[in-house]
Amino acid sequence: MSLTDTRIRAAKPDSKPIKLADGNGLYLEIRPNGVKLWRYRYRIAGKENLYAVGRYPEIGLSDARELQREARKLVKKGIHPAHQRKLDNILQATEHANTFRAVAEEWLAQSKPDWTARTYEQRRRLLDRDILPAIGNLPIRQVVPAHILDILKRIEKRAPSFAVVARQAIGSIFSLAIVTLRAETEPTAPLRRSLKPHKAATKDPLAQSDLPGFMAKLEIYPGHFSNKVALKFLFLTLARSNEVLGARWDEIDLDKALWRIPAERMKMREAHTIPLQRQAVELLTRLEGVTSKSPCLFPSRSNFHRPASLGLFGKIITRMGYAGRFTPHGIRVTGSTILNEMGFRSDIIERQLAHTERNKTRAAYNRAEYLAERRDMMQTWADLIEDAERGNSVVVAGQFGQSAGRA
Repeated sequence: MSLTDTRIRAAKPDSKPIKLADGNGLYLEIRPNGVKLWRYRYRIAGKENLYAVGRYPEIGLSDARELQREARKLVKKGIHPAHQRKLDNILQATEHANTFRAVAEEWLAQSKPDWTARTYEQRRRLLDRDILPAIGNLPIRQVVPAHILDILKRIEKRAPSFAVVARQAIGSIFSLAIVTLRAETEPTAPLRRSLKPHKAATKDPLAQSDLPGFMAKLEIYPGHFSNKVALKFLFLTLARSNEVLGARWDEIDLDKALWRIPAERMKMREAHTIPLQRQAVELLTRLEGVTSKSPCLFPSRSNFHRPASLGLFGKIITRMGYAGRFTPHGIRVTGSTILNEMGFRSDIIERQLAHTERNKTRAAYNRAEYLAERRDMMQTWADLIEDAERGNSVVVAGQFGQSAGRA
């Protein structure tokens, strides 16, 4: 006689296990401790086997019968239901490990040693804010171009340049999935022309005759004092924007007039020392009274323990009236151009800019810091900036050996 829900609920445990048959090999075992377990008895190759279907009441009568029917289909094919369940669990766990989120986290972890902290944080925020909420829980094989296009279009409305970064990041994540055999195709490939072309801002340098006007506008810029100091410090050191904005007080030695940037904050992952001119030391001495309670020279207005946003310099330059004409990177180009025109040696300029040597053989033997020469050169540069602040654009002559450099 088949079981009923009423009979199952009324069944009481005994001192020995009780078996209540339902039919087709399915029965309910009631143990002395009151636990009720569904069992399915079957034969494969003439040998009797027992399959643990599940526990009652988590699995009710109708569900137990359905599971028994599925198990019976496997038995007819010569497959043990327990073996199939184990395989299904493995496949399910593997599928979970192969979600877009899982591969993205691997990509972040692998890339982190090669990135600056700011780049890592930018990619982390981009994933957390725009990408993972949309496709993070999908198996990576199920992510198609339509998913990605929707993400890119939403980002493009807010920040076109970040849409390009997002497409590149997703493409890199899929590249990792492909080489680890978790995906076969790279779905960002057909989307390369889906975003509107983003016209990069000019990186043309300022002429030396333009410096007095630029410095005059910076002087009357109505923004916060630390922001003005940050842009002037960028001009004085010719460091990269992220290196300046990420600068910390424990990197600065005002007594020795040195700024030591650790390798993890440098683009080429090599520690870099920058000599500080008299003007830079005076500037930081003034700044110390304003931001020394923060670990950062130029802290964020919203979080005093974090550096200011990387977009700060672009906003200042735009408000100064140079939108579309000049960019923060143009400061490095300006410095390199003028210092080359003044005759300083290319090796010294390139070392100051922390550029890598294109000739690998030469790079292996030339690891000179040129610190003393760079200190003299950068003091000349700071004096030129100081002259520009006074409205003087006269070229400072020098015999330093002619050599062309790159910015």
